[in-house]
Amino acid sequence: MFDIKLIRDDPQTFDAALARRGLEPHSPAILAVDEKRRTHVAHLQELQGRRNAASKEIGKAKGSGDDAGAQKLIDEVAAIKAEIQAGEETERALDDELRTVLFSIPNLPNNDVPDGVDENDNVLLRTVGEPPKLDFQPKEHFDLGEAFGLMDFETAAKISGARFVVLKGALARLERALAQFMLDLQTEEHGYTEVVPPALVLDDALYGTGQLPKFSEDLFRTEQKHWLIPTAEVPLTNLVRESILDEASLPHRYTAWTQCFRSEAGSAGRDTRGMIRQHQFSKVEMVSITTPEQSLAELDRMTGCAEEVLKRLGLAYRVVVLCTGDMGFGARKTHDIEVWLPGQDAYREISSCSVCGDFQARRMGARYRPTDSKDVRFVHTLNGSGLAVGRTLVAVLENYQQVDGSVTIPDALRPYMGGLETIPAPSV
Repeated sequence: MFDIKLIRDDPQTFDAALARRGLEPHSPAILAVDEKRRTHVAHLQELQGRRNAASKEIGKAKGSGDDAGAQKLIDEVAAIKAEIQAGEETERALDDELRTVLFSIPNLPNNDVPDGVDENDNVLLRTVGEPPKLDFQPKEHFDLGEAFGLMDFETAAKISGARFVVLKGALARLERALAQFMLDLQTEEHGYTEVVPPALVLDDALYGTGQLPKFSEDLFRTEQKHWLIPTAEVPLTNLVRESILDEASLPHRYTAWTQCFRSEAGSAGRDTRGMIRQHQFSKVEMVSITTPEQSLAELDRMTGCAEEVLKRLGLAYRVVVLCTGDMGFGARKTHDIEVWLPGQDAYREISSCSVCGDFQARRMGARYRPTDSKDVRFVHTLNGSGLAVGRTLVAVLENYQQVDGSVTIPDALRPYMGGLETIPAPSV
């Protein structure tokens, strides 16, 4: 969502920013609807002014004995009232039309975001750690999990269809251990407040964070018209919707471990095996609410909080800045963290940390009052994975696999695994 005044004042800059995302100019269509709405509102204001004046004139006419003139004024007021009522319906329709146009446009990229078309134009920030040097052909996570008999895609398909999994025994506990480890790290050391949010949300929550209206096909909706959350970003960010916060209370930092649900529309043929891309997965999410002055520094901080999980697990990874063509709809700037997967011989995304500026705040009506001002300003919002739990499980399995088929449990997770040090190799 955008400040329409900024588009009116400088449409060229607005369109130039959209062009960096590969989009055609939008300001002409926006300003056409805006001008139509402003002209209509001005007309309604003129009608209201005439109605008020005529109402006063009625009393004067009656006081002077001009009953015919008074009746003429009464008829005029009634006609104006009817016109205003019809005009208010038109105004609401124009408001909806303008909102629909504005809601369909992605956020404007930050000035320091690299220009580009797709992931090939992303810019490497840093690489941390060395991929393990395995002296055997590493297996992918699904081969390891199925060999253990603890990762069952076939049964999941019977229950729910494709892109689901059943985890059992040590792998089920490993997923839980990872989530608990992440939550403890983010709350005890990084200052995030743990939240258990709803997994079902209403339309307004998804409009607020930018998933609606554009991405409805990526979501699951119930017959009761609730939506299953695609990420805890949605309920966590909406904790401050329609609020005015005190600047002294900022930043607000929230984290939650939830199940997430995505239809994966448009991903046919991609990652069809395994746990990389599923309809249901768990994730530890981080959300920050800040002032505009804090938000870019908060992005670096949030990225570091996600990186720390991988550091303590001893997993090699790299951080990239997404280019304008690869960045998400609501993001102003994004850092992706990609973990090394030996089974795929590739780095794969495990976290995406984004600053959204006031894009979501304007949709939600989330504001704050500066300490030295009576005016209110829109907050800035950020979100990031800290981390995607299933993908982290994948990374642990592939990086800690041994030649005999066993998997070593990283030291950081052993307290959460009841002291278990190894998932033993499957018996032949």
